Amino acid sequence: MFTKILIANRGEIACRVIKTARKMGIKTVAVYSEADEDALHVEMADEAIAIGPAPSAQSYLVIEKIVAACKATGAQAVHPGYGFLSEREPFAHALKDAGIAFIGPNVHAISAMGDKIESKKLAKAAKVNTVPGFIGELKTVQDAVRVANEIGYPVMVKASAGGGGKGIRVVTNEAELAQAMQSSMNEARSSFGDDRIFIEKFVTEPRHIEIQVLGDKHGNVIHLGERECSIQRRLQKVIEEAPSPFLTPETRAAMGAQAVQLAKAVNYESAGTVEFIVDKDRNFYFLEMNTRLQVEHPVTELITGIDLVEQMIRVAAGEKLSITQNDVKLNGWAVESRIYAEDPYRNFLPSIGRLTRYRPPAEGRSGGRTIRNDTGVYEGGEISLYYDPMIAKLCVHAPTRGDAIEGMADALDAFDIDGIQHNVAFLAAVMGHPRFRSGSFNTGFIAEEFSKGFHGAALSPEQIKRIAAAGLFAKLKREVRKSKISGQLNGSPGLGHEWIVTVGQERFFVEAWLEGEQRLNIDFGEGEQTEEMLSVESAWSPVERLFRGRIGDEKVSMLIVEKPGGTRITYRGATLMVSAMRPRTAVLAQLMPEKKAADTSKQLLCPMPGLVVSINVEVGQEVKAGETLAVVEAMKMENVLRAERDGIIKKVNAKKGDSLPVDAVILEFE
Repeated sequence: MFTKILIANRGEIACRVIKTARKMGIKTVAVYSEADEDALHVEMADEAIAIGPAPSAQSYLVIEKIVAACKATGAQAVHPGYGFLSEREPFAHALKDAGIAFIGPNVHAISAMGDKIESKKLAKAAKVNTVPGFIGELKTVQDAVRVANEIGYPVMVKASAGGGGKGIRVVTNEAELAQAMQSSMNEARSSFGDDRIFIEKFVTEPRHIEIQVLGDKHGNVIHLGERECSIQRRLQKVIEEAPSPFLTPETRAAMGAQAVQLAKAVNYESAGTVEFIVDKDRNFYFLEMNTRLQVEHPVTELITGIDLVEQMIRVAAGEKLSITQNDVKLNGWAVESRIYAEDPYRNFLPSIGRLTRYRPPAEGRSGGRTIRNDTGVYEGGEISLYYDPMIAKLCVHAPTRGDAIEGMADALDAFDIDGIQHNVAFLAAVMGHPRFRSGSFNTGFIAEEFSKGFHGAALSPEQIKRIAAAGLFAKLKREVRKSKISGQLNGSPGLGHEWIVTVGQERFFVEAWLEGEQRLNIDFGEGEQTEEMLSVESAWSPVERLFRGRIGDEKVSMLIVEKPGGTRITYRGATLMVSAMRPRTAVLAQLMPEKKAADTSKQLLCPMPGLVVSINVEVGQEVKAGETLAVVEAMKMENVLRAERDGIIKKVNAKKGDSLPVDAVILEFE
């Protein structure tokens, strides 16, 4: 067994590998770019080596620097994590030439399966179901147009060396094809150092279901069941679960058998994933094979009890699998939510900055549920412009799917992040969505259910009342606290008084009275003792943001933040302002004029901090609605900014290569 390994990655996956290595008694070496000098994985590792400037192309993607770091520290093996060099054949070759073990598949398997074009040819030869498409590299727009017309729209433009949603575009007509090709090639070149692309048919109403495989150097290959990865946004997985709520035992067995068959065809060793597209009739087609550890591997670990990173290390050291197919049992249900630094209220645009607050729910097992949080950040750390926007992977395991979803909703309610924008509220909204809970969804779920963007979850009347009760409780607790300041008149604030509580657009006329410091009774029956009574019990104090307690019969967690004019409460995917006023004060408050928003209709604002890839127009040019105005890159993803209406360009304030903050004025219209 190895005594020291190097992790050729960063962020949460580097931290994840370090945890298992530490458990196995193996020392670890971290590598880091200049931007990651204070990163969590650097702190956790036994040793750390600087490998260059922040852009990945000058640090994490430079093979020679990784090999040199191994030699300098005496690392005997390298775990590549996911992304970066994890599926690069030249990297595995370089390690082999240097006498360093690669904790992953052999070079042949990487070459065969890592290339999306070649893998489809091999899958077809191995009699694995494949998606209709053009199995070959496309070099020109003319070639792509011809192929797309032959296959029929919609089609998917994909990077041959791609992964993680990078370098992929869905194209519905010929007019979109050229821009889609260029963006896919740019992203692929930036992320993988390989800009080859191909085209395949986009299957309508598809579900994205993948099979986890595990092989050793002695010809043994098994599968560990499936993961459902259909909740996606822009082809980037957002929520995953294991097992899938869609598969029958027969379909699961057939997919697992084909995955093992394909792995054996290339003498696969280590952990890998065979991805399938499954249509509404449960016909399944090979999509690609990821010759590495997947982002969503924790849900498989939670339902099988198998540490995949440990198995990868043992296989790389030459050990035989100690697990047979009959040993694999799927126990309970696991759900994973990817927490990203992005703003769901602004079309999920990336967000960067300092994490002024990072308080995840406590990990561990309680009440039959297990919470696991894989992360690579810490409170006070920086979310960088240069890397993937993932903050954490929150996972919940429970005996049933319903329990796991409810556990995830509770955990998301208790996740407190500030300083940057994030998608926690959106994830909570998905957890509460009836279609998700029923399991009747496909990869179009987010586009279909949030077609007009995300504006917060629609809450039930009972949930709105819980927010109203919590808001009033917070108000009265603050009043009690203020009354204890020296020099104040004695009194009993908040006891037996009438209140008007406003939650968003909802107004409640209530009576409320405190019993001690931890219980509030609220009468929603407008002065009459009715079944509209609701009690709040909590040890919350005004210095806290996370409210935990019981409202009525429900045990709840909410984020409560005092703001000018009221209290901002986040609960079950909705963020609402709550104000609690005496009736006379509420009447006067309605007379206050509303502040008008600034008019930016004649400006193109930079929607996120990013690097200008191109300015596609010039002063005096007439543009039509939908025409590309500029392209901005943030966190390795290109964002095409298009005209929302016809107009004439009056002024251009930015140029290619500029680094812009959010809301910077890129150009102005007449």
